[in-house]
Amino acid sequence: VIEKKGSIDCERELHCPVCEEMVKQPIVLPCMHSVCVLCAAEVLVQRGYPPPELPPEPNTPTSSPITRSPRQTRRPPPKTDRLDRVIRTVCGTHPGRRRKDSPPVIMLFPCPTCGKDVELGERGLADCLRNLTLERIVERYRHTVSLGSMAVMCQFCKPPQALEATKGCADCRSNFCNECFKLYHPWGTPRAQHEHILPTHSFRPKVLVCVEHEQERLQFYCRSCQRLLCPLCKLRRAHSGHKILPIALAYQTLKEKITKEMNYVFANQDSVQAQITQVESAMLLEGARAKRAGALNAQLSEKQSLLENAGLLTYTQELLKETDQSCFVQAARVTHNRLVKAIEKLQHFSLSADPSFRHFQMDVSRELKVLSSMDFIQAPLAPVIDTQKTLAYDQLYLCWRLPQDSAPAWHYSVEYLRKVGSSGSNGTHCSWQRLDDVGGTSAVIDKLEMDSVYILRVRGCNKAGFGEHSEEVYLHTPPAPVLSFCLDSRWGLHAERVALGKGQTYARSVPGMTLLQAADRALTSCDLTSDLLVADVSITQGRHYWACSVEPGSYLVKVGVGVEAKLQEWFHLPQDMASPRYDPDSGHDSGAEDAQDCPPPFCFLTMGMGKVLLPKCGASNTSTGPLTAPLPPRLGLCLDFEKGRLTFYDAHSLRVLWEGTVDCSAPVCPAFCFIGGGALQLQELIANRSTEQNPPRRVTIQTRATDAGH
Repeated sequence: VIEKKGSIDCERELHCPVCEEMVKQPIVLPCMHSVCVLCAAEVLVQRGYPPPELPPEPNTPTSSPITRSPRQTRRPPPKTDRLDRVIRTVCGTHPGRRRKDSPPVIMLFPCPTCGKDVELGERGLADCLRNLTLERIVERYRHTVSLGSMAVMCQFCKPPQALEATKGCADCRSNFCNECFKLYHPWGTPRAQHEHILPTHSFRPKVLVCVEHEQERLQFYCRSCQRLLCPLCKLRRAHSGHKILPIALAYQTLKEKITKEMNYVFANQDSVQAQITQVESAMLLEGARAKRAGALNAQLSEKQSLLENAGLLTYTQELLKETDQSCFVQAARVTHNRLVKAIEKLQHFSLSADPSFRHFQMDVSRELKVLSSMDFIQAPLAPVIDTQKTLAYDQLYLCWRLPQDSAPAWHYSVEYLRKVGSSGSNGTHCSWQRLDDVGGTSAVIDKLEMDSVYILRVRGCNKAGFGEHSEEVYLHTPPAPVLSFCLDSRWGLHAERVALGKGQTYARSVPGMTLLQAADRALTSCDLTSDLLVADVSITQGRHYWACSVEPGSYLVKVGVGVEAKLQEWFHLPQDMASPRYDPDSGHDSGAEDAQDCPPPFCFLTMGMGKVLLPKCGASNTSTGPLTAPLPPRLGLCLDFEKGRLTFYDAHSLRVLWEGTVDCSAPVCPAFCFIGGGALQLQELIANRSTEQNPPRRVTIQTRATDAGH
């Protein structure tokens, strides 16, 4: 019964308040109520306003000579427009103003839902957005509930053999049967890529666009005006100082609020239904009580009639005192007959109703069954933190989930604190800080201190209260501020070997012909082709940290920094690459320190095939050669420009892998070198920050044949 009633209520929500039928091409009035666009036009025309300008009829594949089909003559003729009929019958009473001779008319539309005259503005209905969400709900409802006469027919079949449409084309804005759809969308043509949808009587645009700036998508929401804005509308002075949100954030916020409100209504539906059952039971009990009261009233009348014999008994007592026998017999005969009748009534008297209601029995078996199987609301179990997705970079990103058998949580509370003296003996802690009312299963924490250990935990909350805390996790923030940069492909990148991903934070190199030829000449002499990618920012002061991940299956990838001028010189001028002084590794074992008393211009670590090569550390370890270590999932780099030192970390645990020196007498920039196939991904910022704060600068991306032993 509830589902049927809910279906009826849902259908009532989909009706136009003007025509009281299912809405067709609804528009949203400024008062946030929706009506059919044709119904709104009729109302305005009946009020004496000029006929509004409505959007043209949807285009079809037969609308232009280039796409004209041999089946064009088979298409049924269009129906007479309903608005034209209204204009012909109503516009005769219009005074006949000319728009060029009079100021724009401010239209007032009488909303039938709220009963107010809503101001539409100078453009009238053209300023009202189309309610695409309501149209989609109507389409889903039509395909869920059988409406009989709402069948959609193919627009290109010849009558009377027209078939029912099975598909609709959102780009052609027409309905097709299977055969016609294949005919108008042949394989291998651009039409084959059209989006097909369910058949519909009313096609709608794919996305909402601004009514004032055509082809501009609505990407922002003004909370002060409660209006959707395009990028051009956002720049207007009318929205200066307003709270403007990206459409994605406004969508998420409203969706969470509506979901919480809907869950609250659903949670109280059982309580309301129980109250309805209780009222119905009381009504039944009240009916039974009224019936019993009627029976008692009849019994009361019967008892009152028995009390009428009290006078007869008193008279009989006086009659028995008579001593004259003749007089007694004369008077006693009538009295005797009356007493006999009274005795008969007493012998046949029985109660017609029980005033104690002991015969009433209430069936509470269903209630007892419900009580025995009742599950009381429990607080959520302790969440499980996803350590694979949780990380610390420019901010802390915490991700978790509830156990499978846990009660649902309405929201979460995230708690965190900074561990003081992590390297000392006391290991004291600061007070816990909280993020309350966190929706979803992830949270971002900012305003952190560098090179610090933070402890995090989370717990869920619902109607029963807060649950248990999750296990605590420890995250180590980077040792320096995070440097944000991208890779750029404007300077001679060989697209056949190296490709940059979207956002220019991902690069992939594939082995080309040069590497295959080098392998063929491996026993004689060979050249390998190396590709250098340089960041789009340079470092001239301070300490900076960044991270990246190298694909374990990469052949050879070098990650580090270098003096920008030297990198350009190395990759532009022909050099004897067999000479150690041009080795782009750390330079500690290259002999560069012996040639000149200054740090090397490059500092790199070499990775490949799941390993990382760690160079030897100075003269104290001359007996020990370079070591190899497993490649970490993420590699962190920290450059101290003033000290000229570059430190490599395991970015997950911030364990130091190796430390080297680099010449910082000139601007230094991060650099990445590919030899053979490989791929790397820069660590992206957790926050959605703009990277346009730094002005664009040139990027050095060049290719040079290097020696195979390099």
